[in-house]
Amino acid sequence: MIELEGVPELIDPVMVAAFEGWNDAGDAASTAVAHLDREWKGEVFAALDAEDYYDFQVNRPTVFMEAGVRKVTWPTTRLSVVRVGGDRPRDLVLVRGIEPSMRWRSFCNELLAFAHELGVEMVVILGALLGDTPHTRPVPVSGVTSDAELAQRMDLEETKYEGPTGIVGILQEACTHAGVPAVSLWAAVPHYVSQPPNPKAALALLNRLEDLIDLRIPQGELPEDARAWQTGVDQLAAEDSEVAEYVQTLEEARDTAELPEASGEAIAREFERYLRRRDGGAPGGPSAGPFGSGPPGGGRGRAPRPPRQDEADEEPPEE
Repeated sequence: MIELEGVPELIDPVMVAAFEGWNDAGDAASTAVAHLDREWKGEVFAALDAEDYYDFQVNRPTVFMEAGVRKVTWPTTRLSVVRVGGDRPRDLVLVRGIEPSMRWRSFCNELLAFAHELGVEMVVILGALLGDTPHTRPVPVSGVTSDAELAQRMDLEETKYEGPTGIVGILQEACTHAGVPAVSLWAAVPHYVSQPPNPKAALALLNRLEDLIDLRIPQGELPEDARAWQTGVDQLAAEDSEVAEYVQTLEEARDTAELPEASGEAIAREFERYLRRRDGGAPGGPSAGPFGSGPPGGGRGRAPRPPRQDEADEEPPEE
């Protein structure tokens, strides 16, 4: 049993996770969670033991100086809490780290134990992949789940993927096996400009997360960074005729494939987001802090502890 001293009763908590590495093209997912942590002043309350999950020859520790003293930062995964204020306050449990090098089932079990102890109602995992998408168009973001009922209720895709997977896929299946509602949001990053950062993809993930959990997320400098990123890529593409021609081909294919959506659901979602931001109807501003004053909400609501993945009769399938 994990004891969380100093963490208050949480209000309708949702866990939002992202991991650097194979599932994080352009650092889009980790940038999105870092943005939430920064904008809402998250307070770290736990960190997983780096010795248990990381190969330090793959993810090396770093040495730095602080007040004249040399210190070491170890690669790990940290959890923080942010309380989102407004008329309907709620809490987010943010998980940000590096894809583990080993013991993935134990890693997922430890995160699920935190989710259980905190009364997390849903887990949302952010990821980014390389795709045949032009940088000049809106970033495609797909929402997938292994839960057929959740897919229908939240207008998500039921995942049919078969093949190699990363920690995002394993954690989602672990959540499903444990009876915890879980959704993965994937942003497609142009493969011809895959180097980080990609603020446009990070912003697209946050917009999709905002729609999913009905929460107004402050965008900060991300829109300006996204515009600057696109301008920079435009300039690079213009200097190479082959790249410019390839981008045009991607644009034509994208516009043809998504013409029906552009006039329907996509416009409706954008209009709903505009109204939410204009009216401020959904909670969006930070309160006194996650560990500060404020009325407790639904509490941690400890449901029966989910089964450990390694105690199951069989391993969950890969995503």
